[in-house]
Amino acid sequence: MEGVLGEVAAWLAADDPDPWVVETSGSTGTPKRVLLSRAAVLASVHASARRLGGSGRWLLALPPSYVAGLQVICRSLVAGHEPVVLEDDFAAAARRADYVSLVPTQLHRLLDTDADALRSFRTVLLGGGPIDAALRQRAADAGVRIVATYGSAETAGGCVYDGVPLDGVGVAIGDDGRIRIGGPVLFDGYAGDPARTAEVLVDGWFLTSDAGRLDADGRLHVLGRLDDIVVSGGVNVPAAAVAARLREHPAVRGAEVLGVPDEEWGNRVVAFVVGDLSPDEARDWVGEQHPRSWAPRQLVRLDAIPMLDNGKPDRIALRDLA
Repeated sequence: MEGVLGEVAAWLAADDPDPWVVETSGSTGTPKRVLLSRAAVLASVHASARRLGGSGRWLLALPPSYVAGLQVICRSLVAGHEPVVLEDDFAAAARRADYVSLVPTQLHRLLDTDADALRSFRTVLLGGGPIDAALRQRAADAGVRIVATYGSAETAGGCVYDGVPLDGVGVAIGDDGRIRIGGPVLFDGYAGDPARTAEVLVDGWFLTSDAGRLDADGRLHVLGRLDDIVVSGGVNVPAAAVAARLREHPAVRGAEVLGVPDEEWGNRVVAFVVGDLSPDEARDWVGEQHPRSWAPRQLVRLDAIPMLDNGKPDRIALRDLA
């Protein structure tokens, strides 16, 4: 870890450094190597500090090989502090830091074991995946200040905080419902892949893989990945909404939903559930709040949702389980 911290510090201090290369998570396929200029990273660092109302020492609780971990290091170094590196004792590490960035799975677990430590942070940034309203309410009830972020490696990390773009960041919704992001935080391209770069960097906008909408106040609501819309029997089923509903069931400790090719339905909606829930109970529970046609046609019970090392669900492993 010391080596990584030194490399990032040298990159920040260099006269004219090459782009920093980070990999995407690869949760849906082959990881992409994203080229981030120092200018883009620093634009994100400074805009984040302005939005949070200050800067300080950060706790590094995420892999530095991914953009969220890189940004924790950069935010801390730019503020004049080496980040605190999480080893075993979260509470001890928290006493030495002002801010932390987590993924929802980490927050869920830490609310059970280290709620006092979480309360000690000025802000807990939460990103890397959908954030259930129940989890956020649980954190609020525990007195933890959460700011939910949206972004990706291609946007130098989170660039929309609680639905509001950071200063200088533009957000628009395409005719197809796709979220588009512009501004100084954008990446330079994918290393060695100009064709893929040209597909997503169009007229100064990064075309994300996510669907969204802007409310009357201009606040962004992320509806899920475009490929999370499962067309099953001619019905468009938003997998993220079905998964969020399943997580609200008192017997469920975790859930993900995917579409899997099916001869009869085109795609069948498959629920992967950690908890004691039968297929009929799952269908009834979803049908109480959403159209019955959204209910999963298959349920796979698991001891735990398989995760990548950056805290995101391993969608490829899940699909293999179906």
